[in-house]
Amino acid sequence: MEQILDREDSQKTTKRAFVFGAILIGMFMAAIEGTIIATAMPSIVADLGGFSLYSWVFSIYLLMQAVTIPIYGKLADLFGRKPVYIFGVVIFMIGSILCGIATTMPMLIFFRLIQGIGAGAVQPIATTIVGDIYTMAERAKIQGYLASVWGISAIVGPALGGLFVDYLDWVWVFWINIPFGVLSLIGIIFYLHENVEKKKHSIDYLGSGLLLVSISALMLALIQGGVAWSWSSLPSFSLFALFLIGITLFLLQERRAKEPMMPLHIWKNRVIFASNLGALTTGMIMIGVISFVPTYVQGVMAQSATVAGFSLAMMSIGWPISSTIAGKVLVQLGSLKTALIGGFGLIIGTSILLLSQPAFGPVFVGVGSFFIGVGMGFTTTTYVVSIQSSVDWKVRGVATASNMFMRILGNTVGIALMGGVLNTRLSKYLEGQAGNLGQTVNLDVTNTMLDPDKRSALPTDVVHLLEEGLSISLHNVFWGLAILSIISFIFILFLPKEIRKTR
Repeated sequence: MEQILDREDSQKTTKRAFVFGAILIGMFMAAIEGTIIATAMPSIVADLGGFSLYSWVFSIYLLMQAVTIPIYGKLADLFGRKPVYIFGVVIFMIGSILCGIATTMPMLIFFRLIQGIGAGAVQPIATTIVGDIYTMAERAKIQGYLASVWGISAIVGPALGGLFVDYLDWVWVFWINIPFGVLSLIGIIFYLHENVEKKKHSIDYLGSGLLLVSISALMLALIQGGVAWSWSSLPSFSLFALFLIGITLFLLQERRAKEPMMPLHIWKNRVIFASNLGALTTGMIMIGVISFVPTYVQGVMAQSATVAGFSLAMMSIGWPISSTIAGKVLVQLGSLKTALIGGFGLIIGTSILLLSQPAFGPVFVGVGSFFIGVGMGFTTTTYVVSIQSSVDWKVRGVATASNMFMRILGNTVGIALMGGVLNTRLSKYLEGQAGNLGQTVNLDVTNTMLDPDKRSALPTDVVHLLEEGLSISLHNVFWGLAILSIISFIFILFLPKEIRKTR
């Protein structure tokens, strides 16, 4: 659907400066939510309980965002950017308010689902509006500003989350979204004016539904398998079967859909295939670091949420710096060499996390996070530019969107996989240490370790045992990250040496 903004002939004209300001605020709101909650999660778990459900707070948000992005894109073509963007921000704000008043972990997970439904509209529609109101010559500069928003939010988010937890209350990691959302809505409602030329489009609701069902089944199997039920039990078998059937039907649907949410023909392009698989694995690494580094620093090293936030923020510092460098050297070095720098960064960073010990302190973990950020910056920049340079203009949009989708899908599957590894290993440890602990305990004992007051009330020997169990379990997660970094490196080797020049 082609969107035409009425700039000259209509009595009302779009005021680009105000609209762009509103977009920046909206994107900052959506971007900071992905990092600010990471350092608050240990405190949220300590307050609400439900450590075994820890991963769901991240995964349900990411899943709903991934599934709704292509739907919102089609709706924006049908009804205009403005109503879809407003709808997304309003739903996001409602979800944020509800998250702040959650009293149990299941409630929080459900409210995060609502928040994720809204978040799916913010980033893609904001980017589309920029494409509508600015000329080709202006977009490069504007996109630079948008990229800086993500860099700033990535740096500010973890530290701000830690400060909220230490000096205010964890509810503010959600409620901080409200003033940003209101300001963004004001700018869009009053200053964005558009005429919509309606054309008939076919929205792939069936494909979206099949993807939602299949990935949800996989997430539930990975997170609860070995904890709520055994891996060889009927629930595990049924969920994995549902995933396989759902994915098969999804692929068949994408082959027959008039306008599929994930066109399969673009995957025949070797660059897209390698870059998208790389985006999937790096997305899994990214969410693993964001989700579990704060838990390691707070639960094992007994540091504050603020310190944990700064340890995680090192990744956010390395990412934008390396992205900027990658953009400057990509043409000279080519896709392969530039991405290999990132691949080495991922391996170095995950290796440092794997070698970390409580005695090394949070700075050591921060260094590992920084190198992972470097790896993310070099690889993600190379993937996007390589894809855009390998296809013609008419399919560049859908090809780029496929890479974004795979990265979010990696986030979704990654948090479920890492959460499953953590829960399974920690459950086995606690079963084995039941005699030394004096009682049989479950995963919720970790809630005590993440609350400084409750932790200090425990006997020293019990604290040491629980620290050891959490450390062992998280190092299993770090092993998973290290393996994923090696797989990512292998995918990089399939990239071409040079950047193809396209218009």
